[in-house]
Amino acid sequence: MKSEPPFKHLVHSIAELREVAGDPGELAKNKVISYLDHNCVEFINHSPFLVLSTVNQFGDCDASPRGDQPGFVRVLDSARLIIPERKGNKRLDSIQNIVSHPSVGLLFMIPGTGETLRVNGTAYITRDPEYLEKMTVQGKTPLLGIGVEVKECFLHCAKAFKRSKLWEPDHWPETEHLPSAAKMMAAHANLRGVTEESVGRNLKESYTKRLY
Repeated sequence: MKSEPPFKHLVHSIAELREVAGDPGELAKNKVISYLDHNCVEFINHSPFLVLSTVNQFGDCDASPRGDQPGFVRVLDSARLIIPERKGNKRLDSIQNIVSHPSVGLLFMIPGTGETLRVNGTAYITRDPEYLEKMTVQGKTPLLGIGVEVKECFLHCAKAFKRSKLWEPDHWPETEHLPSAAKMMAAHANLRGVTEESVGRNLKESYTKRLY
């Protein structure tokens, strides 16, 4: 049974949304392009991190981080790019979603830069060695790559980063009282014999010996 949202005032139409929020200015309306120009290429070449958004066959969404050395995403031309699928835990959430529903959204970030680059398009999974071998790191070639046909891209302003002060170390919170990743994963998995300590050891080994 579907539960009702705990909110009294919901927006049910685009017209109502615009009545509340207003219309975008001319710059915002016209900033989207349908290809990767040299500015976008430079941004991507300097970005060590992106968030990949996908949707599965049921319409459920997922957002997954991807990171490596700047330039790890290869721009093939003004309409195409490819992201290496590095070694992970083999859940393949994003990959499976793309197989069933190829629409994706990418958010590229550069540390210390408030603006982000948003790229939306159609994705596919490739095993083409011509491209995968060029993304070899530490002797490890990715088994798969995520190719993206670009439909639109645009720069997103820095307001979210300025509000959150994400790149300002003086505003970073103390973390010693937060639950560790190992503690959270062990609690969520809730498996016999899986403890915070065992998960911690596995994570440490994964981060030091199995990055690629």
